[in-house]
Amino acid sequence: MSDPLYRKELLRLAADAHGAGRLARPDATGHAHNPTCGDKVSVDLTLEGGRVRAIAQETKACVLTQASASILGEKLAGASRADVEALMQSLATMLTGGPAPSPPFDAYGVFDAALAYPSRHRCVLLPLEAVLAALDQSEAGKEDAVGR
Repeated sequence: MSDPLYRKELLRLAADAHGAGRLARPDATGHAHNPTCGDKVSVDLTLEGGRVRAIAQETKACVLTQASASILGEKLAGASRADVEALMQSLATMLTGGPAPSPPFDAYGVFDAALAYPSRHRCVLLPLEAVLAALDQSEAGKEDAVGR
C-alpha cells in the first residue's frame, strides 16, 4: 500500500491488536459507533480506585480504529478519566496540526498523516469514545448504588 495514511508502523499496531478480546468480568463496558463508515468498538474495563486496571476491546472497524484501539490496549492501564479526557483533547489537537500526545501515548504520532483526511479523524478517536462510554457506565452504576 503506497498511501501515506497506512504506513508500516500503523499497520503493525493494528496487526498487534493489543488488548483484543473481551474481559470475563468487566466493571464497565462501553460502545462507540461511527455511522459514517460503520466502524464499531466495544471496550471492557476493570477499574480500581478510579483508574483502569485492565482493558480489552473488540473492533469491527478499519485499520485506523484497530491501531488506535491497540495503542489503548497496550498503554491505558493506570489511566484515570481525566487522563482519558486529556488524551482525547490531545489527539483532537494533533489531528488539526498540533503535536502528538506525550508518553505513554506518543505512539499516536503515527496518525499524523490523517491530518489530510478529516473524515477519518473520528476513526482514530472512536476507541477513546468507547472508553469514555464505559467510564460513564461505571459512574452511573455508582450513582445508582448510592441512590438506593
